Amino acid sequence: MLPKEMLALGLMLLMSNFAVTVADEALDRALRLMSETPLIDGHNDLPWQFRKQFNNQISKVDLNTLSTTHTNIPKIKAGRLGAQFWSAYVPCDTQYKDAVRQTLEQIDVVHRMCNKYPETFKFAYTAQDILDAFHSNRTASLIGVEGGHSLDSSLGTLRIMYDLGVRYLTLTHSCNTPWADNWLVDTGSEPSEHNGLSPFGKQLIVEMNRLGMLIDLAHVTVTVMNQVLDISKAPVIFSHSSAYSVCPHKRNVPDEVLKKVKEKRGIVMVNFYNDYVTCSEKATLSDVADHFDHIKKTAGADIIGFGGDYDGVTRVPEGLEDVSKVPDLVAELLRRGWTDQEVKMALGENLIRVLKEVERHIHTSPDDVPIPYDEVQNGCRTSYGYADAGNAAAVHPLSTLALLLTVALQAFFTFKA
Repeated sequence: MLPKEMLALGLMLLMSNFAVTVADEALDRALRLMSETPLIDGHNDLPWQFRKQFNNQISKVDLNTLSTTHTNIPKIKAGRLGAQFWSAYVPCDTQYKDAVRQTLEQIDVVHRMCNKYPETFKFAYTAQDILDAFHSNRTASLIGVEGGHSLDSSLGTLRIMYDLGVRYLTLTHSCNTPWADNWLVDTGSEPSEHNGLSPFGKQLIVEMNRLGMLIDLAHVTVTVMNQVLDISKAPVIFSHSSAYSVCPHKRNVPDEVLKKVKEKRGIVMVNFYNDYVTCSEKATLSDVADHFDHIKKTAGADIIGFGGDYDGVTRVPEGLEDVSKVPDLVAELLRRGWTDQEVKMALGENLIRVLKEVERHIHTSPDDVPIPYDEVQNGCRTSYGYADAGNAAAVHPLSTLALLLTVALQAFFTFKA
């Protein structure tokens, strides 16, 4: 081999070794930071996988060996997951049917998961509970209800879910509720029904503040985002949304809203779904880091968090294939010049701050004024308690038909006799 070729080969090997060393140093630094500050993820749909794959029979599931999900116990440990908001999600086609029952069953399955694996999970209600779980080397487990349709337009149901441990409500999923417009309105594929929030929707925001429940603006229209940011006395969250300027998908957050979140001292927890990362079917870990960089540049590191959306999406970025890969994303942020303090804020300090501030708004005197009956009237709903809406108005059309058939048959047999 010629001297020039030997020199070139030597330089290549040296650069390769340097790159590996830098990568290892960044990952080592990431793992150190994650040992000091809990990684808090805003959204994981593992409970929905329990329903889809096992009809919530988790006695038939071993989370130590489950291989058909993005999330299991070994992946949680490898990913240094300090706290997780587990999603209590049921589809929009349950609205006006059995959404409340199905949502309660999803809340129940999270509690049962924590009880089945107490060495791994600790159910958490407060910011302090998250820190206590982290210090006992367990994953703090909180619940977020993903979609206002799960309430059946009831403040009483909201309060019951809070008592069961629900700590955020995503105001809509991908359907309008009787009191709020969902993000599809902004695409033009669905009509606006409320110009954002109805009067009851605004009433619900105030009641969530009173309860100390986080208001989640993922899945809503930009109009709803701005209305809530104006109404809420407490910080708000986006549990799993990314930056619109990086990927102009209507599920993402525009810059002007990012700035208002900053003013409200809230948090945007970055989503890993390819379609929201690159607006295409393919994405990489680096593409996700671009969203972190943009949000930091636009509104500061103190509004950023992680909201992977694992087990709720069909496509995830190369390099972020499952929950275990998150430390690699943290290392990438460090390689991009993020300081230790900025990383720790994004890992969990921002969410802890937001949750503590929301908890400080808790007070008594619940709101007991129900939604007007004409805003929720449908064939599956009765009107008990509404003085100006007799129950005859709520009789199911099929019940009316059955009554008419009965009368007709009675008349027929009477005539025959």
